[in-house]
Amino acid sequence: MDTKTKGIVATIASVVLCGCPGLFICLFGALTASGNGTFNEQSLSPTVGFVLICLSLIFIVIPIAVGFFMLRKKPEAPAGSEPLPPAS
Repeated sequence: MDTKTKGIVATIASVVLCGCPGLFICLFGALTASGNGTFNEQSLSPTVGFVLICLSLIFIVIPIAVGFFMLRKKPEAPAGSEPLPPAS
């Protein structure tokens, strides 16, 4: 496999494993922060919602960073660029 294919596979895997759960955690955190989140008939603190929103932003940024670093064009060395011999 070439590097571009590996980059695409890594990006798709990170979206499935981090991006999608991050979006669901963000939605649950927004509901909890607004005061509508309940768990076992008890209302959760809005602080829990804000923490979940911050955590979800980290999960959402991971696939973006993986896609950027894996799929970017790497600069190529100029043609005829050889290392200089040591000075005597």
